[in-house]
Formats: sequence, structure tokens, C-alpha cells
Amino acid sequence: MKTVLITGCSSGYGLEVARHFLANEWNVVATMRTPRQDLFSQEPNLHILPLDVTDEGSIADAIEAAGPIDALVNNAGIGVVGAFEATPMSHIRKIFDTNTFGVMAMTQAVIPQMRERRAGVIVNVTSSVTLAPMPLAAAYTASKQAVEGFTGSLAHELGHFDVRVKLVEPGYAPTTRFAQNTPILVENLIPESYAGFAAPIFAQFARPALTTRESDVAEAVWNAVNDRSGTLRFPAGMDAQALARTN
Repeated sequence: MKTVLITGCSSGYGLEVARHFLANEWNVVATMRTPRQDLFSQEPNLHILPLDVTDEGSIADAIEAAGPIDALVNNAGIGVVGAFEATPMSHIRKIFDTNTFGVMAMTQAVIPQMRERRAGVIVNVTSSVTLAPMPLAAAYTASKQAVEGFTGSLAHELGHFDVRVKLVEPGYAPTTRFAQNTPILVENLIPESYAGFAAPIFAQFARPALTTRESDVAEAVWNAVNDRSGTLRFPAGMDAQALARTN
């Protein structure tokens, strides 16, 4: 039985990805900052571990407890919605610590075992903002764009050792509550001078023409993990797929 380790499984995409792999009879290591068994039914091949991707000690403990890992899914992430002008650098650093450096740290931690076995796959979950940057998310977009460049380069580097590296690019999913599921508060990040600009954007967020379901992301991650071709990018959801066709 193959093993997948997934970060950020307490809600949204990560939770659905974990359930998808369980349904397909994989050994699943579901990680989250604060473990919650109640999110899952009792499964013999499910292992829930604490993990903070910004803490090197936490990463080392999780990797050791997981055992041999066939697939790593870097899903954990945080976001912020607001005018860049009003976003403190401390907030921006927190975003990069999780979204960018957390991905790099997790990846670096599993490379040795995959390289030695000459087998394995790493899937980095980014966002459709890398296909079409949206306003009021400059720092978030930058953190995800960095992961895109990192992933593309690493795919060449690790391909030499038969280790595959992939990208999944989810579209907009209101059910993931982008702004709410973050420790970075959006209050006070829309100055009065930006209010008129921001209002129609937030209205569009509330009534998107196309949306991405969590199951779309789970399916895209599953396809990426099992893909043996040279395909790097897997847009997830109707909106992301539409954007990918125009880029």
C-alpha cells in the first residue's frame, strides 16, 4: 500500500484530498497544526499527525513518524485579502513562511528518501491567481508564483532521479472561505481610499461565475500523483481550466 503525506488537512482542499486517497485505498498521513480525529471516520490506513510547516522540528518529527513516503502533497497555506499598501511586512512574511518556505522545507525533508529509492512524487498546490493575478491579493499571489517557479525548476532537477514534481492550480472556491481561514485579519487592510475600488471586487467574490469544488482539487491532485507524463500543471476547477486555456 502506497503512502501519501498531505499538509493542511483540517479543512477545505486538504481534508477532501485525504478522503479521496483513503477511498482509493492509500495509506494516508493527514497532517494539521492541531490534530482532529473527528474530521474522519475510523480508517485503519489513516494516520493523523501534528505538523507546523514553519517549524523545522515539527517537520522532522512528522517525516520520521510517517515512514516511507511515496507522495507528498504540499497543500497547507494561508491568505490575506487587502490593499498591498496597507499590509504590514510582518503579515507578508507570515504568508511566505507558510505558502513558500513551508513548501520548500517539506520538500527538502522528503527528497533524500525519494532520491535514494529513485521513486516518488511531490505535488505543490498553488492557485489560479498564478494564471491571472487578482487585485487585493498581491502578497498571496507573489507567494504562490514563487512556488510555481520553484516547482518548475525542481521538476527538472529531481527528474534526473526519477522523482516527479507537479503543480495543482485550484480556482476560486467560496466554500474554502479564503479570507476567513487565515490567522491574518483582513480588517483594516482596506483603507478608505481603496473602498470604492474594493467593493465591486468583493461583490464578485460573493457571486463568482465559475467556482471550484473541493472534489475538483482532490481529483486534480490524484491525477497529478498518478501522472507519469511530463505534464507539470494541473488546473483544478472550471474557472482555473478556463484561465489555463487563455494563457
